[in-house]
Amino acid sequence: MSVLVVGLSHRTAPVALLERVSVTGDALVKLLHDVQRDPAVAEAMVVSTCNRVEVYAVVDRFHTAVNGLSELLGVHSGVPLDQLSAHLYVHYEDRAVEHLFSVAAGLDSMVLGEGQILGQVRSALRLAQEEGTLGATLNELVQQALRVGKRSHAETGIDRAGASLVGVGLTLAGRVLGPIGDRTALVVGAGSMSSLSAATLQRAGVTDIVVVNRTHERAVRLAQAVGGRAAEFGELAAELARADLVISCTGATDLVITADMVPAREMFLLDLALPRDVDPAVRDLPGVTLVDLESMQDGTADADTDDGGRAEAIVAVREIVAEEVAAYLSAERASRVTPTVVALRSKAADVVEAELGRLVSRLPELDGRARDEVTQTIRRVVDKLLHEPTVRVKQLAQSPAGDHYAEALRELFNLDPKVPAAVRCAEVEKEVGR
Repeated sequence: MSVLVVGLSHRTAPVALLERVSVTGDALVKLLHDVQRDPAVAEAMVVSTCNRVEVYAVVDRFHTAVNGLSELLGVHSGVPLDQLSAHLYVHYEDRAVEHLFSVAAGLDSMVLGEGQILGQVRSALRLAQEEGTLGATLNELVQQALRVGKRSHAETGIDRAGASLVGVGLTLAGRVLGPIGDRTALVVGAGSMSSLSAATLQRAGVTDIVVVNRTHERAVRLAQAVGGRAAEFGELAAELARADLVISCTGATDLVITADMVPAREMFLLDLALPRDVDPAVRDLPGVTLVDLESMQDGTADADTDDGGRAEAIVAVREIVAEEVAAYLSAERASRVTPTVVALRSKAADVVEAELGRLVSRLPELDGRARDEVTQTIRRVVDKLLHEPTVRVKQLAQSPAGDHYAEALRELFNLDPKVPAAVRCAEVEKEVGR
């Protein structure tokens, strides 16, 4: 079984395509279960954000799994596979581990080092756990990726090298509007990204913050948290009429802000939704500036957030990722040989017990003390004979060709292949049950 990643991101696909492929809510759950039902897949997790849709799976057949997962992404998005495949990337085994660690560390984000991705990966992990599509392999891999992400932010300047999407957007807003502290800000939506937006506005000194959301209670809670006020969703047009700065990030599948709702005056709109919330036609309105994910992607909204330490931060994080990938793969390879070592020791123990039973039947006159001494002696001899090769094979197993040593043990000692598999299954059940 090996880890496979099939997906697309802002690096390989235009925003318009990402909009079509992006899945949330029930659609995300359905995709997750459809992936896990693929005959070549044993475990599954889906990361779906405004910048990427990636399927992580533990598979036993590479080509079959790649074809199956690609087709599922096409079916769920409604994009023909011949159009989608040109934008898909595939990472397998070592490269899959490196990719996930890089994503968690912020190296693959649209805005370098943004911390939002950590929460998104954590949410994907939690959903897979809740839906029962996760096993020991993916669980441990993703948990380690989250640790790598935290370490990268704690030990390097990656946070300073690149701000969040919201931070970049506010930098651009300041260029258009001047100091934003005295401006009226409108936040449309009340999810995680909207909450981050509202909090960032508050930290930037904005005191007049209005929150609009379809579920008014959630708008009220977010508004109270940042010292703002909430408005009913039906009042959106009226609030747009008085707002200077608008940040929209809802989960809607249709446009939330249309051109006829936006006044033709100096105004800055930041659309962080996927699919988009704001009609691109508002760009044609006099005085109105619209920045969305597409303009951030193509570089037309470059906020020049580099503080001079960007290159050093990237190098430092890449070193951390390389170190963590090597450590993970080494430990993972070593763990693969453990079931074979357990099977070998189990077989040796069975041989010892059988020979001891035969000895007792041939020498019934042995007293209990003598019998115990013989038993202990034979067991010590077997343990000493097995100690060196089992320790050595665990060390050798950490090399890239480590699996061959486990295979050699199974061949040399004629081990039943079902026994290591049974040991591995028991380990998986124990891990998942924690």
